[in-house]
Amino acid sequence: MVQFHEHIITELLEDTNGGLVVTSSGLGLHKLISSLFILHHHSQGCLLVLSATPPQKSSILRNYENDIQSLISGEVPNLPSEITFDLPANQRLALYTSGGILFITTRILIVDLLTHRLPTTAVAGLVILNAHSLSDTSTEAFIVRILRSTNRSLYVRAFSDRPHSMVSGFAKAERTLKCLFLRKLHLWPRFQVYVSQDLERDPPEVVDIRVPMSTYMIGIQKAVIEVMDACLKEMRKTNKVDVEDLTVENGLFKSFDEIVKRQLDPIWHTLGKRTKQLVSDLKTLRKLLDYLVRYDAVTYLKYLDSLRASESFRSVWIFAESSYKIFEYAKKRVYHFGRTDSGKLGLSKTVSTKKRKLNDNKKDEDQSTSTETMVVLEEVLEEPPKWKVLLDVLMEIQEERDKQASSGEEKDHLGDGDDNGIVLVACKDEYSCMQLEDCITNGSQKVMCEEWEKYLLSKVQLQALPKRNAKKAKEPKGFGVLDGVVASSPGKKAEVSSISKQEHDALLAAASEVSKRINKDIVGEDDNQKHVDVGGSVNRKGKGKKKKGSAGENCNNDVAPEDDAMEGGCLNEVFLRKHDLGLDAESSRETKKLPPVVFYALESDKKILDILKPSIIIAYHPDIAFVREVEMYKAENPSRKVKVYFLFYEESTEVQKFEASVRRENGAFESLIRQKSLMMIPVDQDGRCLGLDSSNEPQSVISQNHVTRKAGGRREAEKEMQVIVDMREFMSTLPNVLHQKGMRIIPVTLEVGDYILSPLICVERKSISDLFGSFASGRLYHQVEMMSRYYRIPVLLIEFSQDKSFSFQSASEIGDDVTPNSIISKLSLLVLHFPRLRIIWSRSLHATAEIFASLKSNQDEPDEVKAIRVGVPSEEGVVENDVRAENYNTSAVEMLRRLPGVTDSNYRAIMDGCKSLAELAMLPMERLAELMGGQKAAKMLREFLDAKYPTLL
Repeated sequence: MVQFHEHIITELLEDTNGGLVVTSSGLGLHKLISSLFILHHHSQGCLLVLSATPPQKSSILRNYENDIQSLISGEVPNLPSEITFDLPANQRLALYTSGGILFITTRILIVDLLTHRLPTTAVAGLVILNAHSLSDTSTEAFIVRILRSTNRSLYVRAFSDRPHSMVSGFAKAERTLKCLFLRKLHLWPRFQVYVSQDLERDPPEVVDIRVPMSTYMIGIQKAVIEVMDACLKEMRKTNKVDVEDLTVENGLFKSFDEIVKRQLDPIWHTLGKRTKQLVSDLKTLRKLLDYLVRYDAVTYLKYLDSLRASESFRSVWIFAESSYKIFEYAKKRVYHFGRTDSGKLGLSKTVSTKKRKLNDNKKDEDQSTSTETMVVLEEVLEEPPKWKVLLDVLMEIQEERDKQASSGEEKDHLGDGDDNGIVLVACKDEYSCMQLEDCITNGSQKVMCEEWEKYLLSKVQLQALPKRNAKKAKEPKGFGVLDGVVASSPGKKAEVSSISKQEHDALLAAASEVSKRINKDIVGEDDNQKHVDVGGSVNRKGKGKKKKGSAGENCNNDVAPEDDAMEGGCLNEVFLRKHDLGLDAESSRETKKLPPVVFYALESDKKILDILKPSIIIAYHPDIAFVREVEMYKAENPSRKVKVYFLFYEESTEVQKFEASVRRENGAFESLIRQKSLMMIPVDQDGRCLGLDSSNEPQSVISQNHVTRKAGGRREAEKEMQVIVDMREFMSTLPNVLHQKGMRIIPVTLEVGDYILSPLICVERKSISDLFGSFASGRLYHQVEMMSRYYRIPVLLIEFSQDKSFSFQSASEIGDDVTPNSIISKLSLLVLHFPRLRIIWSRSLHATAEIFASLKSNQDEPDEVKAIRVGVPSEEGVVENDVRAENYNTSAVEMLRRLPGVTDSNYRAIMDGCKSLAELAMLPMERLAELMGGQKAAKMLREFLDAKYPTLL
């Protein structure tokens, strides 16, 4: 254990109430928590761990097991257990009373607390992870409030390693402390004295390699930044966002979306489509910058093609001035296209090519000397510059090891055992790991050819999809932006559309040959070893042996492409030129031995350094959290020599983002330090004045005046309000707010409704997003139908978020007519179909609690047993005076309501007066008039029932 971890544990143990710990990312928070677990003894009570993600849980358990094994003497505690819904109540109770360490979800714990399955005195403390995600209405705060009210000796220890999230919003750290009833905030940044001393005492050897980007990569990066800056200027014109936050540097981080969203959420429904699209475009542009330095050229072009297809009609950034450069340069990284007669791309004499004819019906004569148009499609397949540098670094590592082995040098720098020789390469995601592994195993050229082949095959698959418009005019009837370029006279502008079509047809021709070659490979395995396709075969053999003639052999397939799009076009000949990717260097690289390499995806969040224990680490995609993990790894293994290579693209947004992340984290800690010095914590923050029925809201003045008019101001004994809540509703925060208002929450599994306020009132709660989804799926109709069937007052509660606009849509979007896509029209039709349905509009969670209290003021308390039985199918049959679904023949009721003369006002009286439809048909006219409320309605029904069935003569 590093020394600053011991300091943190000492500070936490000094305060029996607990505390909130905020550390820099990558400082071994999982190891700190596992060390706290070692100090826990089962005699103290059980220790509950909340809000742990699966990677965090596995890392904590692995470190805990290692710490247990390192214990020489003493009683070995039981390993932590996990409580899930699969465990029955008696087994959960046994685990609670065992005094062990338990990982548990907040939903299970709050239900067990409210149903009194968990004795609160059996809990010694809580460990809460990811404290930056907490709020005063979160379930974790609900749990702490209940436990604090009955267990005075409970301690709460909350942890977070995201300081920038702790400064988002107003006084986030102070509000987090208050909701957890804590008084101590412990801040441990990277620049803290104890942390700096431990990590800088014997730092690892660092090699910083700056890789120059290619010309086209620089052009794409410059164009994306220009487009992003243009979008930010458009955002500033709206005057709805803080201008200081709208910078390109902030736009490089995901948190930028949170900044913009937090500012625009209150007025989101009133914004125009252009402003909403700008927010989405900034997110897309950030991905373009990230993917440029992360993925290869073909994958990047494929992503751009998908953006062009999906966003071309609604995106703002595509129509920016510099956006065309992004697509143009990305295309030039993969292939070059031109025509021989235009001089755009001439045929090189150093590379031999052969012609491929497009139609079998054409003559076999050589057309190269004719004046007809011939096009050239040359593969470029630009490799990412980091690939070559990575291979060079691996070869350099192996050469150094070979020199050490030949000279017989002793590896005395390994104090923990023999060196396993593993080189760890850290990448951003799994896709990059698999691609780099393939690159090292099979060579970079083959990887690029495989990606190119996949790209071409995707063109064929896209062409094979059924077209929406089957009928297509052979010749355009006019000119337009969508049909082509408007040109008054034939010139260069008029040629643009034909060039684009030629390029598309040439790609389809190459893709068609790839598809046919794959089909041939499936039929004949013998020819598979000799055949080489136009785009580079996956099963390429003997690459690097033929520099000349290879491109011609690739292009010279005997079968013409089966592409109808090529027929009738202006293309006569297609030349495909295979690009020389430095095969001699590639082959020489493959002959050399490389060290064993393990690839690690940073997004997996697995702590792999302590498992593999590498001596050489290559940060292919540098990340600030991973850098701290490497520093921690070296500080815990001072006798082991660790060498770290950092691969940065020179003058790229990758470097800018890495440096900005360091500045952002330091700025967040400086802000937290200032907040801590000015923080005002109430004296009752330890929760000692809390009770189960205490309400945080003061009593209203009206209610106080109302009390003084009764018996000299003597307060009546208040009746405890009860609300039956469906188990699934504990995913929301409304039960927490209702509990704050002093209501008793009864969690059960309900088949009908979400909240039962009284024997008559049933509430179905819908957030705005859930309301739209329920209408789209038809689920809301069924839910309202069930509530109307079993309860006299069915209520649909539409709940808005407190920090958003209290409106569905802007006034300009509300129409006068009923339309299928309008949410207002759907609500109107729902109310017309269910006249007894009541709709309640709530501005926030706290407003909903006030509404519930008002609705319950003159109502009886709900019956838990009856509420559970509503809507549940019965196996023993119909029971009298029961409210189960089998008591109602729903099909017969629906048929009754559709009979002539039967209305919403009299069908219940008819159901009470007769037991079946057969009995209804036999009732006399007088009895019908009595039940239906008039002679007219009874006559209509009698004439319908007595009408003769028409027969054919």
